[in-house]
Amino acid sequence: MAHMCRRVAGSVASCAGWVGLIVATATNDWVSTCDYSVATCVRLDELGTQGLWADCVIAPALYHCVSLNQILSLPAYIQVCRALMITACLLGLPAILLVLLSLPCVRLANDSSAIKRCRALVGAVLILIMAVFGIVSTIWFPIGTNQEKGLMAFGFSLYAGWVGSGLCLIGGTVILCCRGTDGAAPSRENSFYYSRQAGRAMPLDPPANHAKSVHV
Repeated sequence: MAHMCRRVAGSVASCAGWVGLIVATATNDWVSTCDYSVATCVRLDELGTQGLWADCVIAPALYHCVSLNQILSLPAYIQVCRALMITACLLGLPAILLVLLSLPCVRLANDSSAIKRCRALVGAVLILIMAVFGIVSTIWFPIGTNQEKGLMAFGFSLYAGWVGSGLCLIGGTVILCCRGTDGAAPSRENSFYYSRQAGRAMPLDPPANHAKSVHV
């Protein structure tokens, strides 16, 4: 029961982490920037927000975003972070499906413990890859932005990416550690008993003849 609870907890954490990565990828509030000095931006109440897909300017009477469509002219860190986050989001679907199909409560035709363990292993590895991609992107992006512009604060999208990456890391680790056997009892068909007279192990008789074999 504890094994199944840990497996379910890892699956829930992985699903929540995947959602966090999708939210971080789709939104543009990664970092807050300032084209002037920090004191000037605070006094003018004019800040900029930058994400993977757009640069926005936020002011009391202005909210304007410019899409980052010129792929070839973008800095390398934005292009790499885009690729990593999109890949992480795409890997989430097969990873979550494999993890859910490996749960003990889900049974398919011709399923076995070995097949479930294989599904859990592949799903956990994909989830850990998602976590690594998310961590690299959410750490590299603010560093690159700070070198290019004046970084003032982290945004909501960056926090969502950090939380999502952390949940994927925890969930994938838990699933990877709990992919062992389900503790099924061994079958009597493959059991053996030892006969002192014969001096060798012999197959266990069917239950109907068990009393006869005891007196041998």
